[in-house]
Amino acid sequence: MTPWSAIDAIRRKRDGQALAAPDIQALVEGYVAGRIPDYQMSAFLMAVYFRGLDAREMTDLTMAMARSGDMVDLGDDPRIVDKHSTGGVGDKTTLVVVPLVAAAGAVVPKMSGRGLGHTGGTLDKLESIPGFRIALSPEEFRSCVKRVGAAIVGQTGNLVPADKLIYALRDVTATVESIGLIASSVMSKKIAGGARRLVLDVKAGRGAFMPTAEKALELARAMVAIGRQAGLGVVAVVTAMDQPLGRAVGNSLEVAEAVRCLQGQGPEDLEHEAIELGSHLLVLAGLAVDAAAAGARLKDLLRSGEGLEKFRQMVAAQGGESRVADDPDGILPAAPATAEAVSPASGWVRSIDALAVGRLTMRLGAGRERKEDVIDASVGVVLAAKVGDRVEKGGRLGTIHARTAGEAGEGARALEATYELAGQAVVVPALVLGIVR
Repeated sequence: MTPWSAIDAIRRKRDGQALAAPDIQALVEGYVAGRIPDYQMSAFLMAVYFRGLDAREMTDLTMAMARSGDMVDLGDDPRIVDKHSTGGVGDKTTLVVVPLVAAAGAVVPKMSGRGLGHTGGTLDKLESIPGFRIALSPEEFRSCVKRVGAAIVGQTGNLVPADKLIYALRDVTATVESIGLIASSVMSKKIAGGARRLVLDVKAGRGAFMPTAEKALELARAMVAIGRQAGLGVVAVVTAMDQPLGRAVGNSLEVAEAVRCLQGQGPEDLEHEAIELGSHLLVLAGLAVDAAAAGARLKDLLRSGEGLEKFRQMVAAQGGESRVADDPDGILPAAPATAEAVSPASGWVRSIDALAVGRLTMRLGAGRERKEDVIDASVGVVLAAKVGDRVEKGGRLGTIHARTAGEAGEGARALEATYELAGQAVVVPALVLGIVR
């Protein structure tokens, strides 16, 4: 019998052939073990970039990566659900959705990540709450979920090591944009983290990883196909990210906005997206007959304050200052300097460059370019005008929260440049661009 050869597998994929599950498993295992060198895995990734992966190959790659390290067992409770976002600017929906669906009876043991680049991270936002612990032991994690119905923690150190290694290689071989590799990367982490019922928030637009709705829908279909093959219940919601979500961009500022949303006083777009995502979670959990009934239930929980109470319980269970649910501005860190961005003319807001806003908040200190960078939880941007709003010359476009007066002033001028105005009324674009079940 001819021994297995990585070169043969690479050649077959280069020539457009589908690889069998043992080929993919051997490539992943060999690379993690150090038997397959970087140059061969790079060749495989480039072959995938040009030739693609079919649904079965994506699932085989996903499962091989998921099994390369720890596999979390969350049990068989049908109410256990998870939510994942591909990342955007001002995206704090997890902070609203998790306590809200937990208040409706779902169980949400969620593992989240940190921000990198212009997109924010849920863990960084939560750590702006004094005392909040994202590093819980497995026993503490289970206890928190049992008592509260929800917990948000960081991923374990040995979760999907294959993905960490392969992603680092993709980053330096110009293969990051491959739909099959992106889908397998995301789904491997969710499966290894124990997800069985999952809602994916796939962002599309200037401030997202997927620049167009068409590419985002392609990614959504790929991830749903993997979920179907792997036996998961998955719904993907494609949402717009051409302008920031909500009005706050920056860690403590976004926590404060999420709290106000749970108080029933949040921005309309943030509440709408949280209800949309949460309704699909409740249907997957068997807690609602359809998305309409689930949405109505979540709106009731928002108005009654039960979602806010669940947030308060979760913060307290993870060591945080629970008074943040009542007085976020008094509890969360505040930047020492502020400055106002003003409109150069009168008109209607045609667009806000979400990517530019994200990069601005990074320069202020709210984000990181490298994982080891230290962030400032207090700095960021709060928008006063969104797409479709009427503004007058000299009117306020937003507020910069910065470490120094000089940085605040520079930030205000940069924020003004992210706005494009129109001479007539602008139709507010749709927030939900598509749903893949």
